[in-house]
Amino acid sequence: MFPLGAVLFPTMVMPLHVFEPRYRQLMADCLAGDREFGVTLIERGSEVGGGDMRTDVGTAARITEAQELDDGRWILAAVGTERIRIDHWLADDPYPLAEVEPWPDVDLTPPHGVAICYEARCAQLRRLLAFATEMGLSGAPSTLELADDPATGGWQLAVSAPLGQFDRQRLLVAPGLAARLELLGQLLEDADQILLSRLADMPAREDDSPDLPGDA
Repeated sequence: MFPLGAVLFPTMVMPLHVFEPRYRQLMADCLAGDREFGVTLIERGSEVGGGDMRTDVGTAARITEAQELDDGRWILAAVGTERIRIDHWLADDPYPLAEVEPWPDVDLTPPHGVAICYEARCAQLRRLLAFATEMGLSGAPSTLELADDPATGGWQLAVSAPLGQFDRQRLLVAPGLAARLELLGQLLEDADQILLSRLADMPAREDDSPDLPGDA
């Protein structure tokens, strides 16, 4: 297991810079085996040194690229493969270990209803990203390409939305795609309101002032 300060979603790629000795060993062992490990969010504490508190839902990851540097550090890319539930944490020896089980999505909503909701969320995210760009904020472009398949696209929406890691964890633990898209709609609306508040607090620029008769 690799506890991190970020959430990894299934089907999404995460770059990693591994420098702590115990995680160097973890990566070496993974590369010598099936190239898989688990990622879970640190709720409290630091990525370095141990003693952290971790969430009990994470994502299985598979190493797709790996480069060991001369000083023993690793530069890696890993892709999320499936959501997992941590049944039991074991001793952190020689690195964090846990007993886990797959936790697939369970959806009862008809596919047509999910597709409509997914299209609405795509439009909602694009509007929010365009608004953020107009405000000069960094982030994903509103023209980003999204999958036609709602199952994959739902994860793309989650990783592209301007959300904090704990909100992303809420999306990860949603029981299924329909619930995830509903929650995402609420989170995007909240993010939109935050941007509106920030816009209201911004001082007006000189070129935003109305022209007055007789001004040169």
